[in-house]
Amino acid sequence: MPSFDVVSEVDLQEIRNAVDQANRELGNRFDFRGVEAEFELLESAIRIAAEEEFQVNQLEDILRDKLVKRGIDGRCLDPGDIEGAGKQKRRTYGLAQGIDRDNARKITKLVKESRLKLQAQINGEKVRITGKKRDDLQKVMAALKEADIQIPLQFDNFRD
Repeated sequence: MPSFDVVSEVDLQEIRNAVDQANRELGNRFDFRGVEAEFELLESAIRIAAEEEFQVNQLEDILRDKLVKRGIDGRCLDPGDIEGAGKQKRRTYGLAQGIDRDNARKITKLVKESRLKLQAQINGEKVRITGKKRDDLQKVMAALKEADIQIPLQFDNFRD
């Protein structure tokens, strides 16, 4: 019976490359000359540091631009609050990995509302969708791409 998995994962190597490119662009930008600003990749987060709050927002735009160029959806970033530490302002962005329970329930609800003969099963941080027809699975993929889910979705492990 055909099936596929709905997952939400980001490639950490691509994240590392995007952060490195953003740091490189930061060194070349005229508006950041003489300003202590940086991007830092942590275990499962990215930290942005600059002297002023508006500079932190500019750095966020640079980071999102580099992520999009590397093929990473910007919705994988979970922004934290801006913190003041001495003369620097910092913001930490968590990286969304896996599908949480609420979004998994939304996905299963969308599958049931599609009125196709499919089953959705939550397996940890992924959702497996099975059905008899390959066309029905492709219709659900299209519906999930258009749905208003706040995390990036990928479809893998497609089996006939």
